Amino acid sequence: MVPESGGIVPRIMTRGRDGLSHAAAPAYTRGMSCLFCRIVSGEIPAKKVFEDDDVVAFEDINPQAPLHVLVVPRAHVATLNDLGDGHDRLVGVMVRRAAAIAAERGVAARGYRTVFNCNGDAGQTVFHIHLHVLGGRALAWPPG
Repeated sequence: MVPESGGIVPRIMTRGRDGLSHAAAPAYTRGMSCLFCRIVSGEIPAKKVFEDDDVVAFEDINPQAPLHVLVVPRAHVATLNDLGDGHDRLVGVMVRRAAAIAAERGVAARGYRTVFNCNGDAGQTVFHIHLHVLGGRALAWPPG
């Protein structure tokens, strides 16, 4: 990732379960251009519904269902392809938080959908992993 200042963010390489090297997530610093990093840091306002040391959840600005919340890790990880063994707990936290939000919003019993998009062909437009939580209406299958 190249910050708006033009500098290079150093990355630490780790070896994932797949045997490939993966870049560890850099810490957010002011000037980075990632929209979700800026929301997580409070630099850009959002309608937050939850936050803790690991994740921030907020309302999607273009909701596709009555419930459409994004669960975003505080650590910057661009895509699912960049996840390594050290991220297993984080992904679990994201999924459990999605279930808690669905329950809190009263849609868990009827059903809800969780979606991770990975890269452009899948519809990822912000390159910071995030889990969509959608519910409150019948959702068609297949999507898209």
